[in-house]
This record gives sequence, structure tokens and C-alpha cells, in this order.
Amino acid sequence: MSQIIATIKKIHNIDNLNIVEFDFFGKTLKMMSLDLNKNVQIGKKVKLAVKPTNISIAKNLFGEISLSNQLVVNIKSIENGQLLSSIILEVNDTIFESIITADSSKRMNLQKNEQVTILIKASDLSIMEVLND
Repeated sequence: MSQIIATIKKIHNIDNLNIVEFDFFGKTLKMMSLDLNKNVQIGKKVKLAVKPTNISIAKNLFGEISLSNQLVVNIKSIENGQLLSSIILEVNDTIFESIITADSSKRMNLQKNEQVTILIKASDLSIMEVLND
């Protein structure tokens, strides 16, 4: 599970649906959620989580896509198995792990120290913990 420390900057809600915007080193991340804990408030620091299988990797990304969360990261390591590959990525001292198929890793010719873009759906982010109460 990759963990991200971010600050809540906006909360949009209609009925039980919430879109929460976070600041992560000047980049906006968005999370879609049905119910929010009462401690989730603008200005609070939170620990976000995303599963490694929910982090997609793009190389030479061009054009518009619907995924809300896009971060340019560096590949720190690649472990290719027979079926799956574990890709360790880093940006702003934050480590992400992406698990993709080994075929995708080979087809994309991913290399250590290469810069790529990770993509995370807003519905795949979750708040693990509110850090400053």
C-alpha cells in the first residue's frame, strides 16, 4: 500500500457524495468518497493510501485523460516476475509501488531512473488517517 502525506484544500459535496482535493507538494490530488469522517476538514494533513494494483504507469503521455490524479515520478527499481512486475517509484521523497503485468513492463521498456507518469483514479484514493487533530 502506497502512502501519501497531503493537506486537504477543498471539499465538494452533494448529498452523500464527496470530492476532496488535496495539496501534495503543489500538485492537486482528488479523492471521491461517499461518507467522510467529521475530522476530515480543510487545512488538515492526512495520510492517503492507494493499492499498488491501482497505480497505472504512462510513458510519453500525450493528450487528455479522465483520471484526476497524475504525478510525474522517477523509477527507482523494477522487479520483473513471470507474470507481474513490481515497479518502485519516487517523487518528493514519497515512494509508490505499482504492480503491472510483466508483459506491460517489457512492452513499455521501463528502465531504472526513467521518468514516467503515474495515474490514480479518484475512487482509488482513500484517507488512512487524519494526522493533525
